[in-house]
Parts: sequence; C-alpha cells; structure tokens
Amino acid sequence: MASVNATVPERVAGVLTAIATAVIITAIAIVPFLSPAWVSFEQGRTGAEQLTGYTTAELRTATDAILADLILGPPDFDVVVGGAPVLNPREQSHMRDVRGVFAGFGLVALLAAAGLVIAIGLARRMGHPERAWSAVRNGARGLAIGVVIAGVVAFFAFDAAFEVFHRLFFAGGSYTFDPGTDRLVQLFPFAFWSETTMAVGAVIIAISIAVTLIAGRRTARSAAPAETTPGTGRAHPEAAR
Repeated sequence: MASVNATVPERVAGVLTAIATAVIITAIAIVPFLSPAWVSFEQGRTGAEQLTGYTTAELRTATDAILADLILGPPDFDVVVGGAPVLNPREQSHMRDVRGVFAGFGLVALLAAAGLVIAIGLARRMGHPERAWSAVRNGARGLAIGVVIAGVVAFFAFDAAFEVFHRLFFAGGSYTFDPGTDRLVQLFPFAFWSETTMAVGAVIIAISIAVTLIAGRRTARSAAPAETTPGTGRAHPEAAR
C-alpha cells in the first residue's frame, strides 16, 4: 500500500488532505441551495405564503433581500414589506449570527481548497502523487459514510439533530422563535429545513461517490509501475504520461 512507507508528516498531511476534501465537497453541495430558485421552490412546498400572509411578490421581496444580506452583505436584514420590517431585532441578530457561521465556513472552505492544491502539488514533487489521491478518496468516502449515518439519525430524530446543530454554533435561546408571530420561521418553516437538509445530504453523497471513483482511478494510475523498454531499463515514454 502507498502509505506503508509514509513518514509521520506525510501521514498527517494525508489526514489533513482528507479533511480538506470533505470540507470542499460539503461547501460545493451547499451552494445550489442558497439560490432564490431553490428557496422559492421549498417555500412553495412548505406553505410560506400562507404562514406569512404575504403575496407572492411580497414573499419574494422579503426572501431575496434576506438571501442577499446573508450571502453578499451588509448583514442588516432590515428589509421592509408593506411599511413594516419583516424581521424583528431578535431575528435580525440571529441572522447576523448565521451569516457569521456561513462566512467562517466559507473561509475554511477556501483555505481547504488552497491546501488541497498545495498537497497534491507537493505529493507530485516528492514522487508520491498516489498518496495525495488516496487521501482525497478516503476523505470523500468517509464523508459519504458520515452523511449516510447522519441522515439515518436525522430521519428518525431530526428535531434533536436540529437542536444539537444550533447549540454547537449559536448561543442558547438565540435561535428559538414562535411560528405564530415570528416571520423568520414563517418564511423558513421547520419542514423547509428538514427537506433542504436531506437534499443537501443527497448531493454530498453523489459528489462524494464521484470524487471517490475519480480519485481511486488516479491513485491506481499514479501507483502503477512505469513500463520499461526491453533491453534499456528505461521507462517507455508512453508509460510516463
């Protein structure tokens, strides 16, 4: 196996490469679900118009402004519909916390992408590209398995999983809202999050499988011994490609 003769730094690099791969796949999978098209689709499925009492145009105005503040900023979340603020100060504060989490994860994903490029480049320079690709494959495979397990848990106990997630990233009590009065949970009902989470998980698994297959082929190709030209002991030019 490629990792048998790896040094401790190389093994650490392999673990970091695997983690970086998982982070990048997750980030890529999340992006489509931040689009107005997906949000509008899910709001239609989960009855956001009925819950908020907004017209279709008002719902789009409120939601698109919130998404713009979340993704592009500035994080004011002060959109007004019908002369009244959509979100109250407590809801605005929570959305700023959400943006902080998104921004932090985005930064981690960018660093992971840069680190992955460097890791693959260094592995090639050291003559062991198969180790980097093996780590990429392990990261994608591990992520897929983890998401499947998390999906099973969430299917049977989504409420508890949702609560644990929020406790990890937000201050206690800052993320609880009344569906009868607070627009934030009317715009994005509980069913919106459960369905979106499952959809994100499915995309992560699909991307992970694709990356696992591609990285597996590159690992095998990089680890294959070069063919030699008979009588010369030199690698055949075509084998070195």
